[in-house]
Amino acid sequence: MYQRILVPTDGSTTSEKGLTEAITLAKLSGGRIRLIHVVDAMSVAIGADGFASYAAEVLPLLRDAGNQILQGARGRVEAAGIEVDDTLREVLSGRVADQIVEEAAAWKADLIVIGTHGRRGVRRLFLGSDAEQILRSATVPVMLVRGE
Repeated sequence: MYQRILVPTDGSTTSEKGLTEAITLAKLSGGRIRLIHVVDAMSVAIGADGFASYAAEVLPLLRDAGNQILQGARGRVEAAGIEVDDTLREVLSGRVADQIVEEAAAWKADLIVIGTHGRRGVRRLFLGSDAEQILRSATVPVMLVRGE
């Protein structure tokens, strides 16, 4: 059964559903959870006039928000009596999904549990899908938990 469960979280309702499923699995298996939040610096930098001013002003705010998201998720896992740790990563180039897949490999995760919005059609084309990228490139099983 799954002993090392990696759970990406961004504070959304969808990622909270993924965390709920991960907690259930960890309880059943006696496993542990590692939470990961990835600060996506490029998503905001693209619209910024100067990356230097962006980095100095916005990046610390994104880090703080990410740490708050991790703290809230960590509290949920601890309240369930499950061993938990967390990590905050930043992506300055590349994809968020790559950071999650790399963390899964480095931590030797048995499973990745991720909430997905289930976007289709044009919305998926323009917004992309981190969940789909993780599913395609992860070397461990991936559980997708559908949002509403």
